[in-house]
Amino acid sequence: MNHSRQLEDQSVYILREAYKHFDHLAMLWSMGKDSTVLLWLACKAFLGHVPFPLVHIDTGYEMPELTDDRDRLYREWRLNLIVGQNKEALAEGMNHTVGRVTCCSALKIEALKQTIAKHGWTAVILGIRADEEGTRAKERYFSLRDKHGEWDFRDQPPELWDQYKTAFPTGSHVRVHPLLDWTELNIWKHLELERILLPNLYFDRGNGTRYRSLGCVPCTGTVPSCATTIPQIIMELRTTTVAERAGRAQDEGRGMETLRKLGHM
Repeated sequence: MNHSRQLEDQSVYILREAYKHFDHLAMLWSMGKDSTVLLWLACKAFLGHVPFPLVHIDTGYEMPELTDDRDRLYREWRLNLIVGQNKEALAEGMNHTVGRVTCCSALKIEALKQTIAKHGWTAVILGIRADEEGTRAKERYFSLRDKHGEWDFRDQPPELWDQYKTAFPTGSHVRVHPLLDWTELNIWKHLELERILLPNLYFDRGNGTRYRSLGCVPCTGTVPSCATTIPQIIMELRTTTVAERAGRAQDEGRGMETLRKLGHM
């Protein structure tokens, strides 16, 4: 519990630093476990009010259960929700059959770039973790992008002794990662501690499988699991040798590395 609270305090501090230093700020929200914890922490950081818009990048292939949860929560919590979508690419028939890097580039990266440009955000908060996928371990809490949203992982300032670079050249775009030091196990322990509700997709619904990571319908698979509660998932994670994103098709080969260089979440 103490470690969970320490992580929470650090993340709340990062959220408040971002709000203090960036006038045009938004937060990405996918309704998955990480962004759900991030939203919960944002509510704590600002005393129950989220002072910046939440952004959902809708690929057109979202899981219906997630969009239903999204619409319910933004009404109940009175959130400022902005849905971004690359409608032109969808109208032209973009889908995963043309190649997942091509599809993700159009429906996720380009949609995000369009949405950022439309609203003029200079910084965007994301719920990524260093342990989730290899290239994310090269991130910083405050991560500089170029004007096109592209990322050079070789050119990142050090962040030592909780000293963070929050001053960037005019015209820069910054990604902020308050959950960077959390692990998958930390996320689930915090969900249990705070009794945060999650989409039932994360739990076995009677067929011996569940989703461990959520994404687009055509590109996301389940993992074998009979876990129906958070404590059961925590016990499972202590012994599993299966990667968290094993069910995510875009991670095959070096697909995610390519996508993240181009500006993926």
